Amino acid sequence: MSLLALDNVHSYYGRIHALRGISLHVDEGEIVTLIGANGAGKSTTLRAISGLVHPRSGKIHLRDRDITGLPAHVIVASGVGHVPEGRGVFPRLTVRENLEMGAFTVSDPAEVRRRLEFAFELFPRLRERIDQKGGTLSGGEQQMLATARGLMLKPHILLMDEPSMGLAPVLVESIFTVIRDLNSNEGTTILLVEQNAHMALRVAHRGYVLQTGAIVLEDTAEHLRANDMVRKAYLGEH
Repeated sequence: MSLLALDNVHSYYGRIHALRGISLHVDEGEIVTLIGANGAGKSTTLRAISGLVHPRSGKIHLRDRDITGLPAHVIVASGVGHVPEGRGVFPRLTVRENLEMGAFTVSDPAEVRRRLEFAFELFPRLRERIDQKGGTLSGGEQQMLATARGLMLKPHILLMDEPSMGLAPVLVESIFTVIRDLNSNEGTTILLVEQNAHMALRVAHRGYVLQTGAIVLEDTAEHLRANDMVRKAYLGEH
């Protein structure tokens, strides 16, 4: 049984048919990436999983539980972490307060402290900025904070939406190193949306290609890197 499975999911924004029968699965311990042009439905797929968009039809299962249409806070408590596009840090809260918000389902203060320590080991820069307001951090630091906040849940699966957006190349390398290490060292399962298809297919095990709300291709990352259509459309090769 897959950790996460979508079966023929259709979602709309008003009259706009954003997802057109999305079916995909993510197995325990995998990094799976969604690639495609802007507007292809990648972010909407993540938002449907995390309860921010309610599917019009189709099913979403987390292990053996049907989470289709559940409120977002219930889905989070079920073990789905979401690092949103644009980072979404709380600008007036400190780094510590942002991280503590990520552990809102944890009632044991000692466990919250353990998870904070893990976040600071993963991103030492955040320890240095612990009392700084989230809105005053650099773009790279905000991405670190958003990722660490998502991990405070200790999620069964972490949804990451465009983690490299707007970052300098050296920070992009750093973020993807963390993604790879989270998976290989901690066993974190990740569903990754990323405009930088080169980087995404370097860290992922498998991938899906989306066009206008539908999946047009599914394969291993290695095979997708070698696919002529992917190379021309998303890797800039001719």
